Amino acid sequence: MPLATGGGYNDAHLMSRTNDTPRTSGHLLRMLGVGFGVAVIIGGVIGSGILRAPGLVAAQLRSPTLVLAVWLVGGLYAFCCTLCVTELGTMLPRAGGWYVFSRRAFGDYGGFLVGCLDLMVQPVANAYLAVAFGDFAAECFPAVHGHAKLLAIASVIVLTGLNWLGLREGSATQMVTSLAKTVALIAFVAACFMISPRVASGGVASAAIQATTSGGLVLAMLVALQFVIVTYDGWYFGIYFTEEDQDPARNLPRSSVGTVLACIAIYILVNLALLHILTFNKLAASTVPMADAAAVVFGARGGQFILILAMLSTISALNASLLFAPRILFGMARDGWLPSWVASVNAGGTPTAALLLVALASIALVLSGGYEKLIALASFLLVALYVSGPCALFALRRREPNLPRPFKAWGYPWTPLFALLASVAFLVATIIGDFKDALFTLGLIVLSYPLYYFVIKTKRVPARPGDAIVVQPE
Repeated sequence: MPLATGGGYNDAHLMSRTNDTPRTSGHLLRMLGVGFGVAVIIGGVIGSGILRAPGLVAAQLRSPTLVLAVWLVGGLYAFCCTLCVTELGTMLPRAGGWYVFSRRAFGDYGGFLVGCLDLMVQPVANAYLAVAFGDFAAECFPAVHGHAKLLAIASVIVLTGLNWLGLREGSATQMVTSLAKTVALIAFVAACFMISPRVASGGVASAAIQATTSGGLVLAMLVALQFVIVTYDGWYFGIYFTEEDQDPARNLPRSSVGTVLACIAIYILVNLALLHILTFNKLAASTVPMADAAAVVFGARGGQFILILAMLSTISALNASLLFAPRILFGMARDGWLPSWVASVNAGGTPTAALLLVALASIALVLSGGYEKLIALASFLLVALYVSGPCALFALRRREPNLPRPFKAWGYPWTPLFALLASVAFLVATIIGDFKDALFTLGLIVLSYPLYYFVIKTKRVPARPGDAIVVQPE
């Protein structure tokens, strides 16, 4: 069973097809650029979480200054993690995301395990997003009230159809939806600052704030940071498309680093706008603070505005997930971990079999309602993926220092060390906060080795990570 070995590679090697790589029908197309990278990261980061998270964070803390500080720290964490995966993505520009990095750094089993973790997360996230979209749409349009689940399934089917047509159609959908929700969010922030706040003086939430902070300020900040880090999730979405980028060495750093910084700025502005419109106590007591602020800014139409923003946010995030999740399956199938037909690609550059599998799994979870229990499990797996990134970066810097690195993480080793320590702390907090689900998830991870052993024994051994980096020409 070969493991990852040292040694570099050159451009000619990148452009060749290795004997160990299974042949597929069709290939991924190099047609993406900075604009798509920006759109897919915005699609992931700016989701419906920002509608609720400011209130949850404020409820844990004692002052607006601490609220803004936590959002800045969470943004710094996302930024440092982005630097790590940007170096990895430009160094290993291959479809598969976290799987590619871990396989190169930790060998076959490391890659197989991380790839499986990533694959388990995505259908659960898709089901959650689809159901959220259905709920928002049913609330926004009374004529379809009571058909939220049908709307959720329809959203998956429509977006799957668009992506089935090809990468051009899927990427265009992503760019349009991401632009629309960004404009709507910026318009909301601008409207908040353009009017004088009409608020009642406060005290409404003082008791609730005292109750949540009675366990200590440090604990309160840790809980608040968990909300913030989850809201920033999506900063890594660009890494799944490096093989389809026209110039990943140049475009991935520009789209990833710049977009994450922009998202940090937007989130800080959103919180400042909410603090401008609402009293701090009212913000801390609010379930959906953006809806409360919109009611002040837009009056009776405020609720409708927020519902439309929520629909745009969830549909954009769902499309982004339906774009990248098939690339994980494609990458693993091409390397021999899954049947070769899973790596089939149509003329438009879409891994159709992989897309169909992701869509069917997502719809099945929507129909069963089983995704609700799986959300807690998926959260744990997601944090484990966060940990794998800095670990892979340190491993490859040490073992393969001569690999071409078009982009190097700024502030190395301190930025990836901060990302790693914060990810481990987040993982530990997740385990402590939900030990039962974490234990079940750890059991799944343990069971992954027999599955890995079965794949190794029943199929030909995949190519070694050092020999399997393939970028197929159009």
